[in-house]
Amino acid sequence: MDKLIIQGPTKLSGQVKISASKNATLPILAATLLFPEKIEFTNLPGLSDIKFFLQILESLGAKVEDLKTVDCSSVEKTYADYELVRKMRASILVLGPLLSRFGEAIVSLPGGCAIGSRPVDIHLTGMEALGAEIKLE
Repeated sequence: MDKLIIQGPTKLSGQVKISASKNATLPILAATLLFPEKIEFTNLPGLSDIKFFLQILESLGAKVEDLKTVDCSSVEKTYADYELVRKMRASILVLGPLLSRFGEAIVSLPGGCAIGSRPVDIHLTGMEALGAEIKLE
């Protein structure tokens, strides 16, 4: 296995710019639903999946400005629009925050995935373990 070995009496110092990660950003964006206030971001990746997820948040009532701020203070909807949810697998991530904030949520099962089966059972099982009643229709 490759590794770096650094020796010497000098301590490392400096700054490293960390690039944004889509897979870390999507759950963080979903978590903004838990906060009825403006949240500012400094490094959201400008990817189509991020922009599409922001559209899902907007459809719930959030206000989004220039890939920099998300304000969920006006979110009152407890259901995610099927036409949006069906297009993105990660849209299931809004289920938990909506349930936590409002005590109920309706989110369609997300659409298929081009890289194979990735069930959402773990999300549903976790919520049931925390006391939620899940009804699939």
